[in-house]
Amino acid sequence: MRFTVAIDGPAAAGKGTIGRAVADHFGFAHLDTGLLYRAVGARMLRGERAEDAALALTPEDLADPDALRAPDVAQAASKVAVIPEVRDALLAFQRAFAHRIGGAVLDGRDIGTVICPRAEVKLFVTASAEVRAKRRLDELMGRGLEAEYDTVLADVRARDARDTERATAPMIAADDALTLDTSEMSAEAAIAAAIAAVQSRKNA
Repeated sequence: MRFTVAIDGPAAAGKGTIGRAVADHFGFAHLDTGLLYRAVGARMLRGERAEDAALALTPEDLADPDALRAPDVAQAASKVAVIPEVRDALLAFQRAFAHRIGGAVLDGRDIGTVICPRAEVKLFVTASAEVRAKRRLDELMGRGLEAEYDTVLADVRARDARDTERATAPMIAADDALTLDTSEMSAEAAIAAAIAAVQSRKNA
């Protein structure tokens, strides 16, 4: 059985948490596509050209997700994501994952619009910039990193601008996506709403 769930949205809106929970609930495979761009960004920070790094990406580059979530890597990921050659290099990998037998959940910025425009379920998970900055701040401090709210908020807004204004595959909700605004939702409520949407489509 092939069944694809595409989840898009800005940073720290909760799409990763929702994606993992949906995948676990239905027994689907899960791919955080942002890690691909973070891995490219990490290699770029080490001196490689972004285009070369994308073509040379290996599973080992994804082996330490926590390291790929460092603030400098996140910013580098957002910068390399605007490069068309990088997106093209990672496109085939994502589409192959999406069409795997047994079902797949992919979360990112352009899954429902570019990577999997025919996905059975499309979700757009969002939240206010202020809420997302607070979540990211809590995450960073929970990992023992020093950060200030105003700086994190500025980073969130800058990343939103890059993601929505880039010429190639900008972050937008697909016309047929269900929007989940998690600003005032608990993680449990957001996950339940996503699972209900997937189950409804499966029943249909």
